[in-house]
Amino acid sequence: MKLNDIILGDCLDVMAKIESGSIDCVVTDPPYTVTKSGDYKETGFINGHWREDKNTSNRNAKNGKIFKENEIKFSDWMPEIYRVLKEQTHFYCMTNDLHLKNVIEEGLKAGFKQQNILVWAKGMHTPTQYYFKNIEFIVMFRKGKAKYINKIGTMALINIKGLRNKEHPSEKPADLFSLLVTNSTKENEIVLDPFAGSGTIIESCLKNNRQFIAIEKDPNHFEKMKRRADFNKNFEPQTLFGNEM
Repeated sequence: MKLNDIILGDCLDVMAKIESGSIDCVVTDPPYTVTKSGDYKETGFINGHWREDKNTSNRNAKNGKIFKENEIKFSDWMPEIYRVLKEQTHFYCMTNDLHLKNVIEEGLKAGFKQQNILVWAKGMHTPTQYYFKNIEFIVMFRKGKAKYINKIGTMALINIKGLRNKEHPSEKPADLFSLLVTNSTKENEIVLDPFAGSGTIIESCLKNNRQFIAIEKDPNHFEKMKRRADFNKNFEPQTLFGNEM
């Protein structure tokens, strides 16, 4: 296993090789189902950006799935997150309103304490017959004793514009992850993202002098992540512990 590494594989298999109590922070946007919609269309990469294809319906999306690799349950991977984190550290898990209760319950079962619930106001919305959904939630857990964030006074309501041209269907702005990373770690500490997608965590860590381990299961998204990271030019992997993967 190495620092500053991007890994193609199942997060459960990869995390099993990470030493207990070796990670300083986890920031992730895990796969989960969304509101079912008969009007959702399949998306794809057009000129290097994720755009809607008006001509192809997406059966997965109609069933509440925006990408295929979202069968994993919170209860499958949260205990591993708890194991690999150091004591007195933070774990940020993004979710929507449908899964907020489940995220909290499974996090508590894994051994975490709920520290806060942050609200991301993304400046864009999902159409609905009720109130338009222009927010997402970030459940902030802690392992062990409470630890202050670095920028005391940061508001729980985070106003950062969401992305329209995406490399991944649920891609988040690097500034959003940067806020979480810089508030819960020091320079050169290690941040893990077990569902790295197109690599937002990589950009956030590189920009803020943090180390990272980014895991992605989908080969297509992994290739986008590699190109985004410009892997061979921007950084060199460093041995973290044990045998290299």
